[in-house]
Amino acid sequence: MTTFRERAEARTVKADRAELSVYEHGNPDGPVLVLVHGWPDTHRLWDGVVPHLVEKFRVVTYDTRGHGASTGDGSVTEMKLAQLADDFIAVVDAVAGSTPVHVLAHDWGSVQVWEAICEPGSESRIASFTSISGPSLDHMGTWLQNPKLTPKGLWQLLTQLVSGAYTLFFMAGPLPRVFFRVFGRRWIWSTSLRIVERVDKRNVHLSPTFRRDMVNGLRIYRANVLQKVLRPQERYTQVPVHLLVTRRDPAIRPASFEGIERWVTRVSRTDVRSGHWLPLKNPALVARETCAFVERIEHERA
Repeated sequence: MTTFRERAEARTVKADRAELSVYEHGNPDGPVLVLVHGWPDTHRLWDGVVPHLVEKFRVVTYDTRGHGASTGDGSVTEMKLAQLADDFIAVVDAVAGSTPVHVLAHDWGSVQVWEAICEPGSESRIASFTSISGPSLDHMGTWLQNPKLTPKGLWQLLTQLVSGAYTLFFMAGPLPRVFFRVFGRRWIWSTSLRIVERVDKRNVHLSPTFRRDMVNGLRIYRANVLQKVLRPQERYTQVPVHLLVTRRDPAIRPASFEGIERWVTRVSRTDVRSGHWLPLKNPALVARETCAFVERIEHERA
């Protein structure tokens, strides 16, 4: 019996000095659902989620530039969110043409999609966006610079600053690259996910390029974090958004999404008792929440 991966249709999409490896699965007549991974993953992040989606959707996964089978020029500049958002749109254009697509994204994949949906007119290309553990850095920066001056508000600010302190290490020149070359082995990462996030080992799907992706992918932090958080812009979207907020996420605190209604015309939210890697921890829940949201949007659009 063939697996969904063996039945996948592979193609390459060219996007500004990069070739993106794209994979299509599922129902060719269903709504298009594009899945975008973050750091240090590849499209393999979604291996546990895709089987729950293929009956209803034409599911598209891809390796972002410089990860997995996708190429890039190796520079920090190519990891800027504007470029990654353009890559995402290039994939959307290639697989769906002018038909609006639905999107599910995690971690830095979600951050990239926020960048894309906050561009004027994006609602004509993106029908809906389900976001996991990845906020808009512009929204995050605005929230960090304008906390509520109450004990609760200041505590929320402090906890997010502490939670995000790891990014300073990730941007510390050659030090983190050396660290991850030594410790960024697949068995170490898999074991960490099983111990810290209680992820079933059967749900951990890592690319053979994992250690290279982990090291090279650190460029995304250097290219974006300080620039975006210290100088946030006013960024709005009319794309319907559903947040899957992981209550036990050590990196992104739930409070950082407070007040998001200021930026998003239509937003809903489901809080989940999980750590950061929800697509690995509970792929069935991710698929179920995404299906329900997409079907609701599709019904309204009919």
